[in-house]
Amino acid sequence: MYTFTIPRDEFDELRPDKQMIRKLIGKHIGLVGRLKKNMNYYRGKHKILDDENRENKLVCNHAKDISDTASSYFIGNPVSYKSENDITELTKALEVAGADEVDGDNGLDLSIYGLAYEYIYVKENEAYLCDKNISAENTFMVRDDSIEENELFAVYYYAKKDDSGTKTTQYMATILTQNYKFELSILNTDGSQETTEEPVPHYLGEIPIIEYLNNKLAIGDFELQIPLIDAYNALMSDRITDKEQFIDSILAIYGTLLIDDEIEEDGEQKDGAEAAMKHLKKRKLLEMPDGTKAEYLTRTFDEAGVEILKKAVEQDIHKFSHIPCMTDESFGGNVSGVAMEFKLLGMENITKIKTRYYRKGLRKRIRIFCNFLAKKEKTVNPEGITMTFTRALPKNLLEISQMVSNLKGIVSQKTLLAQIPFVEDVDEELAAVKKESEESLKQQQEMFGMQGNDPPEDNNPDNSSQKKTEEKKVDE
Repeated sequence: MYTFTIPRDEFDELRPDKQMIRKLIGKHIGLVGRLKKNMNYYRGKHKILDDENRENKLVCNHAKDISDTASSYFIGNPVSYKSENDITELTKALEVAGADEVDGDNGLDLSIYGLAYEYIYVKENEAYLCDKNISAENTFMVRDDSIEENELFAVYYYAKKDDSGTKTTQYMATILTQNYKFELSILNTDGSQETTEEPVPHYLGEIPIIEYLNNKLAIGDFELQIPLIDAYNALMSDRITDKEQFIDSILAIYGTLLIDDEIEEDGEQKDGAEAAMKHLKKRKLLEMPDGTKAEYLTRTFDEAGVEILKKAVEQDIHKFSHIPCMTDESFGGNVSGVAMEFKLLGMENITKIKTRYYRKGLRKRIRIFCNFLAKKEKTVNPEGITMTFTRALPKNLLEISQMVSNLKGIVSQKTLLAQIPFVEDVDEELAAVKKESEESLKQQQEMFGMQGNDPPEDNNPDNSSQKKTEEKKVDE
């Protein structure tokens, strides 16, 4: 991963240098070819399609399969947030901003590009935040030259379209610093360009663009396997070509001819062999004189060997990307949880790396949202908020239920309920279980007559006075 760096003392937050930003944009354009190549492979635009010497050009899109599987396993389920403090306002703000959808887009970009960018901004003419995934092909973060590599500003740009080609390329760049936002128009020419655009405060407290990394080197999940994917495409294409050549074999006839060429009445020569071949194809019958023979000239190829090579290349693609083939026979049947964990160990390891780097970006997202809520006098403490990632993996509910039953009385009921996949809110589930227990106990008491046996109240005044007179006589 290339880190864009400039000295902190050369950057003025209130007057960014257009020439400096133009050079940074030029350097980013020189590096973006790798990102575009990864996206092309995800979309199915592979190298084999540019090979003009091939009759068949098959694209077996392992790149898309790897990215879809890895991103769905990593962040297919929404991230949940928990804290000892009340964070209801924060979770509401994240839901309104569409954070779950952005997380899904970020996860796919991480798998394809190796990095992803997210832009947080205030909705125009509204009083709430919006969250949007933006392309890594047009975005980069600039850091200072300290050992901590602190963020200085972020750039989101695009070249203004001009198909005439007569004008100098003009970049429209959005510059986001810790406190301000600039919309700059930058010409791709040398020479001084004065920054006349005025800064606009964004009041979010930090640079509102978040950079996420897939791993330390920002490498995509299938990027290093592109040569293997090309080899698989070439192998399958050649296999189809060989099969077509086998079907379209040449008929060799020894000692005779199918038919001589004929001359029609108008003097035009008619190809007799072509007519004979049509007749042969239709009737499936060939009459030949004695002592002659006919046979097809065919290429012999080792089908079994090609199949072994195909499986070997495919296994290497999944082996080195650590993303297993979910259609493999080993994933079928009733597989225990431990066996499934061993099969997914490689994918789980790279997902843990993704999670560690993604949490760092989520902490910045939470700080930005909390800063904005504080402006609206809704205080949420960002400290102590934990992010929970749930793997998108089929669960063996029978095995989980047996585990929960065996641990009953050893582990708290709250912890046990948290292990059950379909229980979303543990506290709410505990309250529901308690209520059902109380209702069940009440029904049992009514059924077996275990209510309190108190005498009924006497509402007749005559009986009451008579009872008092009798009690008085007894006392005398």
